[in-house]
Amino acid sequence: MTSSVAPRALPSGQLFDDARVQGERAYELDRAHIFHSWSAQAQLTPMTILAAEGSYVWDGAGRCLLDFSSQLVNTNIGHQHPTVIAAIQNQASKLCTIAPQYVNDARSEAARLIAERTPGDLNRVFFTNGGADANEHAVRMARLHTGRYKVLSRYRSYHGGTDTAINLTGDPRRWPNDYGNSGIVHFHGPFLYRSQFHAEDEHQEAERALASLDQLIRLEGPSTIAAIVLESVPGTAGIMVPPAGYMAGVREICDRYGIILIADEVMAGFGRTGKWFAIDHFDVVPDLITFAKGVNSGYVPLGGIAISDKIAATFADRPYPGGLTYSGHPLATAAAVATISAMEDEGIIENAARIGAEVLGPGLRELAQRHPSIGEVRGVGVFWAIELVSDRETREPLAPYGTSSTAMNETIAAAKAGGLLPFANFNRIHAVPPCTVTPAEAREGLAILDAALDVADSHMSR
Repeated sequence: MTSSVAPRALPSGQLFDDARVQGERAYELDRAHIFHSWSAQAQLTPMTILAAEGSYVWDGAGRCLLDFSSQLVNTNIGHQHPTVIAAIQNQASKLCTIAPQYVNDARSEAARLIAERTPGDLNRVFFTNGGADANEHAVRMARLHTGRYKVLSRYRSYHGGTDTAINLTGDPRRWPNDYGNSGIVHFHGPFLYRSQFHAEDEHQEAERALASLDQLIRLEGPSTIAAIVLESVPGTAGIMVPPAGYMAGVREICDRYGIILIADEVMAGFGRTGKWFAIDHFDVVPDLITFAKGVNSGYVPLGGIAISDKIAATFADRPYPGGLTYSGHPLATAAAVATISAMEDEGIIENAARIGAEVLGPGLRELAQRHPSIGEVRGVGVFWAIELVSDRETREPLAPYGTSSTAMNETIAAAKAGGLLPFANFNRIHAVPPCTVTPAEAREGLAILDAALDVADSHMSR
């Protein structure tokens, strides 16, 4: 099947010739001066983006691409949402910045809106600059609250690029940064398609994963463990939605041993799964929730921790030893207020749930029936992974764990040539458009993926 995006002009006010010249200059300066993350610098040919609007971006050649990546899965309300832009402009006109020890109305209102949407008694908010430092501070709070040091996190996870966060991470990006001295112990979470527990169904997978975690805790020493950090739905590592009963089981284990449960909602929170927080799918209340990305669609850097009453009480008369110059930055929190309000007023959370249930889920399952290179599709809301394999029987991934392959590179190139900007990691393509994506745009993306997957099929070993 072939498909391509119909040509679209740059957004109003953007003159293509001027934008292209500016883009060419920006590319030259980038290659001369920018040091890119997670990359071998000499091997890069990064894409230039001239403009963006809604679910689309325009590259350096003025070509329009449907953004099925939401950038780094953070533009939950799409690009250039007018309500959020106006809020940032209005805030800039009266108070661009202020030190965090002073009250400002944008920060106070953002905290109120977040606390109203968190489960249980997570009523206090500590603002950070992003998701990594949110996880850093959440671990610090848990260690100080419990007086313990060890922290458990799962393999196949991502928690950020700073020191503690990268050591929490359970994927190969941790390896060059891991000296075995961070107090982090990793465990296997549930992932039936590549089960470590020889499970035959989701019930067995949850039961055996919980038994394994409980045994690990008993062998490590319950009195030494401060926290368990889990992405409510793991994101970059593969969007493995936990089976029924698993998250409740982890909550019970934490309660039994006096361990703090930290739910990392940096990628899955604020509408991505069709609920305000992914943890809401499991009727579980963690002790801390970390967030970033979707809280204001990444328009201005912002993250934070929603804190339960019992942990907040630890620091009622004891100073919390941590802070950031830009904690609760007025421009960032004004963007959060506008984003959360737009999500509520425009039914954006409900749209994400509906798109997942009615378009992306059925559409991806249909693709799996036609393309032998698809081993599995899984997800919820606008948060889906396509697991690509070279052999369905052995489940051999189309790219080795921790790297890419010619087959994956060619498949991704085909998607881009068809007019789609995908999110890819190892042997997977993730279908993660903005929560505002329309049914027509979602179907457009599926059609482009359909064509690109013919390339993946051509690399099947049998």
